[in-house]
Amino acid sequence: MRRFFRFVFKWLLILFVSSLLYIVLCIWLMPPITVTQIANTFSYGLKRDYVAWNKISYNVKLAAIASEDQAFPDHSGFDWDAIEKSLKPKKKKKKTKIPLGGGASTITQQTAKNVFLWQGGSITKYIRKVPEIYFTAMIELIWGKRRILEVYLNTIEMGPGVFGIEAAAKYYFKKPASTLTRAEAAMIIACLPNPKKFLVKPISRRVSWRYPQILQQMNNIEDDEDLQRIVR
Repeated sequence: MRRFFRFVFKWLLILFVSSLLYIVLCIWLMPPITVTQIANTFSYGLKRDYVAWNKISYNVKLAAIASEDQAFPDHSGFDWDAIEKSLKPKKKKKKTKIPLGGGASTITQQTAKNVFLWQGGSITKYIRKVPEIYFTAMIELIWGKRRILEVYLNTIEMGPGVFGIEAAAKYYFKKPASTLTRAEAAMIIACLPNPKKFLVKPISRRVSWRYPQILQQMNNIEDDEDLQRIVR
């Protein structure tokens, strides 16, 4: 048993140190590849073009927070209020539109999952939860909000095989991410969380009703000082 525990401890230590080094490197470097990108390459190819923070339109940064995680400037990686709501039993009712402001999964959690882990899976998603908590806490501590949002917007899938806002801007609007208008940014963000189904062009029904709501929320939250310190 001692040998076994020493073996487990040794490998846990190796995993911790190597993951910590990778997290620190990613302060300056974009992830060379992710599991999700590899998985998509075989079916959809890989369209990806990482860009720096100042090459991403302010409109995109604002749209992402307005749609996916309005508590992003204030939480420490986990939105406990949203998590508590998601755990409450839900009454059976007719399907309704997905609300804005994100669900229980924050932008930080999505970034941790996109960069270090994997997507989906009926059983493996439960295995993923523990490392997701670890990576979420670590990138909040080491990267900070602006870097998290920068990596998020560069690595998230925004179309079939289209990863990151620069590739999405060129794919949908034939222009760089730095010149996206508010409406264009809202349309791209509206394809989340299922960009293979919710298409920007040709515009799907879901994107067509969601992006005007994102635009409204962008107006509602734009004056927040904590938010402005991140997106500017």
